[in-house]
Amino acid sequence: MAKPSVKESASPVDEKLQKVLARAGIGSRREMERAIEEGRVKVNDRIATLGDRVTLTDKIFVGGQRVVLRTEAARRRVILYNKPEGEICSRHDPEGRPTVYDSLPSLKGERWISVGRLDFNTSGLLLFTNDGELANKLMHPSSVIDREYLVRIQGDVDDDMKERLLEGVLLDDGVARFTDIVDGAGEGKNRWFYCVVMEGRNREVRRLWESQGVKVSRLKRVRYANIFIPSHVRVGQWTELTEQEIRDLCMTAGFDSNNYTRIMRPSREEVAQIERHEKKLRSASSAPKRVKVDLRKRSPRK
Repeated sequence: MAKPSVKESASPVDEKLQKVLARAGIGSRREMERAIEEGRVKVNDRIATLGDRVTLTDKIFVGGQRVVLRTEAARRRVILYNKPEGEICSRHDPEGRPTVYDSLPSLKGERWISVGRLDFNTSGLLLFTNDGELANKLMHPSSVIDREYLVRIQGDVDDDMKERLLEGVLLDDGVARFTDIVDGAGEGKNRWFYCVVMEGRNREVRRLWESQGVKVSRLKRVRYANIFIPSHVRVGQWTELTEQEIRDLCMTAGFDSNNYTRIMRPSREEVAQIERHEKKLRSASSAPKRVKVDLRKRSPRK
């Protein structure tokens, strides 16, 4: 009798291959679909195809490496990284430039998946998770998630320009717009603004402002959904989100966490590690710092 194919051996507990790989932390679901289409995924010694379904008894390989399948009881983790300028969001760079992954904590049998990207010259908030399903949901346009940036503009900005940016501007990849623009500090031709976009297009914030003939000299992401950069997390440092923060993030994204990897309480050892790391961050942030000019407190746009 011929050996049944991956598809034919489906059972009541089987799942789509790309979903299993995403949950295992190998990459987002879209990345895994691309890997399957490129022939880089094998199931039980045969090249996988898009649409295959697998169970926990199957042997799965990505790029020749065996994947440790995660059960539904694995712990979902999310960390916040305060990215400095001068780092790229790729895992490896042919030019040898530092990457954001160089500063992240190590994972055993998993890897961190970036929730979106920031340009080489953009700083600020980046989220990473070990759950590819959550990463996919947080990045998907259907989730309609706020991304707030602090931007310094060189050039004249008037009310008409801001209104055009709020109504929508035609860019090379379609119409884009800010959903909110609030004045920050500064006067004349060097002013700060807080602006919000709902998509994660490449260089979207810079391109929107540049479409109006002004220049972006500094750009920092300060918020993603309901997550802000804590005051004690300096540039180049990371912190782990609490269970409640992760639940709130899932709720904001419309992600039904009960259908995927459950949020589990960290072990006693993990709790101790998290507490030691937080103590280290707060201790460093309490040291004397150079005085900076505070931005004017924001008020909601009317």
